Amino acid sequence: MNVERKIAEAPARLFNRELSWLAFNRRVLEEATNGAHPLLERLRFLSISGTNLDEFFMVRVAGLKAHQLQGIDDLSADGMTATQQLDAIAEEADALVVSQQAEWLVLREALAESALQVVQEGGLTGEERAWLADHFREQVLPVLTPQAIDPSHPFPFIPNGGFSLVFDLRRGKRAEPVVELLMIPPTLPRFLKLPGKEMRFIAMENVVRAHFDQIFPGFEKVGAGAFRLLRDSDIEVEEDAEDLVRYFRSAIKRRRRGRVIRIEFAADTPGDLEAMVREGVGADSALVVESAGFIGIADLGQLVEVERPDLKFPPYTPRFPERIIEHDGDCFAAIRGKDFIVHHPYESFEVVVAFLRQAAEDPNVVAIKQTLYRAGKQSAIIDALVAAAEAGKSVTAVVELKARFDEEQNLLWASRLERAGVQVIYGFVEWKTHAKISMVIRREGAVMRTYCHFGTGNYHPTTARIYTDLSYFTASRRAARDAAKLFNLTTGYVQPKGLELLTLSPRGLREKILALIDAEIANAKEGKPSAVWAKMNSLVDRQVIDKLYEASEAGVSIELIVRGVCCLRPGVPGLSSNIRVKSIVGRFLEHSRIFVFANGARLPHRKAKVFISSADWMPRNFDRRVEYMLPVENPTVHAQVLDQVMIANLIDNEQSWVLGADGSYSRLKPGKRHFNLHRYFMTNPSLSGRGQALAGKAVPKLRLTQRG
Repeated sequence: MNVERKIAEAPARLFNRELSWLAFNRRVLEEATNGAHPLLERLRFLSISGTNLDEFFMVRVAGLKAHQLQGIDDLSADGMTATQQLDAIAEEADALVVSQQAEWLVLREALAESALQVVQEGGLTGEERAWLADHFREQVLPVLTPQAIDPSHPFPFIPNGGFSLVFDLRRGKRAEPVVELLMIPPTLPRFLKLPGKEMRFIAMENVVRAHFDQIFPGFEKVGAGAFRLLRDSDIEVEEDAEDLVRYFRSAIKRRRRGRVIRIEFAADTPGDLEAMVREGVGADSALVVESAGFIGIADLGQLVEVERPDLKFPPYTPRFPERIIEHDGDCFAAIRGKDFIVHHPYESFEVVVAFLRQAAEDPNVVAIKQTLYRAGKQSAIIDALVAAAEAGKSVTAVVELKARFDEEQNLLWASRLERAGVQVIYGFVEWKTHAKISMVIRREGAVMRTYCHFGTGNYHPTTARIYTDLSYFTASRRAARDAAKLFNLTTGYVQPKGLELLTLSPRGLREKILALIDAEIANAKEGKPSAVWAKMNSLVDRQVIDKLYEASEAGVSIELIVRGVCCLRPGVPGLSSNIRVKSIVGRFLEHSRIFVFANGARLPHRKAKVFISSADWMPRNFDRRVEYMLPVENPTVHAQVLDQVMIANLIDNEQSWVLGADGSYSRLKPGKRHFNLHRYFMTNPSLSGRGQALAGKAVPKLRLTQRG
């Protein structure tokens, strides 16, 4: 049997989801090595790769470990057991950690050459030592709590992400040894800036070690080590949960005490201390890694926040849509005139906030309905909804408590909204409400008009500055009727019937996408132009992947832009010869979901069917989430999404990685013509939100060189 035939057969026809994710995080880490980026931006990418890896262990690896311990022998889509996946993950993750540590050494040296130093104890000046001794005595020592470990002092609880030092001590040569644990409280910064004009920092663990005698006077240090642990942080909602709010408040507390999944030890930690820690935290089954470098790579992000603009990307100020400015700031008048789309972060998220603020202040607005998946800690969206409720309007907020790692914040927002008089709905026990939709119902004369916002990203002001997303504003009555049915589904469990524009999950979205691909297959067989272009964060769903394979071999040209996990294997003769997959990793996080189907025309073409969506092509989005997919019908918006956004993503050659049939990603080499899609949108106007501002101004025409 030849290699191509083997690949074409299951399970080799699919890549492993977890290993594909690790490959994505490797691409993030590679940006830390990109000499085209300023030094602190490279450090930011290194930190992000550390944060990503932490969350991966806390959720994905934790789930596999639970399966392994429970003896669940279900195979992954690519035919691996939980144990086989964990072994493969450990090998790749260990290699990733080694690369992270190596890059930190490179960046630390380069930063030092740029007058930003992270020093060890031996590199302190006499003046710095004197200042540090006083600072430690007054600001650090009172916060530290050494804990003896012996039969009368059982091993204490170490929180998730907790960083600790452990010491083997003696008081005199004949005294019994004493083991002391010293947790570094999260209230202390990981890096401390030393006094003076120069940018010189020292890690907190080195500060503590340098003042060992102040913590343990009279003790001799026999051995010492350091470690950091991660716990199972996933929350599984039980189907018989009667009160979601109470359940999540309890579950968040339980998560803090979840099973230890991974421990990272300093390489010089003595074996007896390491064994004691593992036993003390009940981590016999945990993944253990030894690091000769910096423990907790994610914490390097603290250094990125220093005031060194010369070592960061030039600041970028998003544009505010001129269409609204032309209507004297009246969002409703602008939307009533014509549908338009706002492309974040190049155009300001403030327009979404302004839309809701105006709704709160407008006496003609009678009701607002809003989904909230992630809103951030400082949310102007919440403020606007509170103001609207306090102004006497009917305000409904669907708050998703199951937004991972935002559950606690969402509970706080829900409480504040309820106190203001907002009708807060918590959605479903078994489904997440992931759709991003706002509805504003306004009395205009004798009629009620509904204005809608459909987003591909969250109502989160911070991520809106670094995630590329689309915000679609419309006063379409068909869209309004469909949006109302989505809200009725989430608030009253009323099944939507007779949808006019939207396609919703968990019932119908996968089937609609399969049908759209089938239509392209039919066109290909009839000799008509056929193509699928799709942009998303992850591609995992087996049914959709198999349909894409079928389309490929029917002659459909398929271009996929998948930022993260991709289980589809491209470029295999007889299976996926007409499929190309690329991933874009750069200054901004590609987050918008866009699906394009040629519809019998050669792309790009005004006849193409173009959709925006809140959903990736994953089983969870199709089966366990409330999602939407919306066709783009307005000609200007259609041109913006297809001719600008999608083509820019396809022709980018400075931030793109191409997925090979063997699962490896290779960075695309620009050649003579360089194109950076982020730079393009930072310097060129979009279409639909510009209004008369585009009069007499040509928007650069993007051209795609077609394959074949």
